[in-house]
Amino acid sequence: MRNKFLNTGQSGYHPFRKLKVCLSGLRYAVVYDFSVAYKVVLSVLILAVCFYFRQWVDFISVLTATGLMLICEMFNTTIEALCDFVETRQNEKIRVIKDIAAAAAGISILIWAVVMLWELSYLGSLIA
Repeated sequence: MRNKFLNTGQSGYHPFRKLKVCLSGLRYAVVYDFSVAYKVVLSVLILAVCFYFRQWVDFISVLTATGLMLICEMFNTTIEALCDFVETRQNEKIRVIKDIAAAAAGISILIWAVVMLWELSYLGSLIA
């Protein structure tokens, strides 16, 4: 894809190429980052139960919380990798950047956990 600011790359818009890159990044995050993988598995299980019982509002809330968590986890992983690439030694500024990224991921995980626990308790009452 052409970068109009740097004037580099190939011209033309290729939506399938963008989708392929997106799915490749998601696959990489799930395969190589355990913190992403187990959350995706738990979310898919709860989404399947919500779908089975036709609980659409619950389905959308789980999907939204999972999406938020995945985005923050992947940004956190990316920021940490870039920081490690730029500065291999111990650096106070890099530590602060990593801590802020981890805090954002932590908040999203907290929101995800609250939604998951809420849904598990609600779905448990539906099943019983």
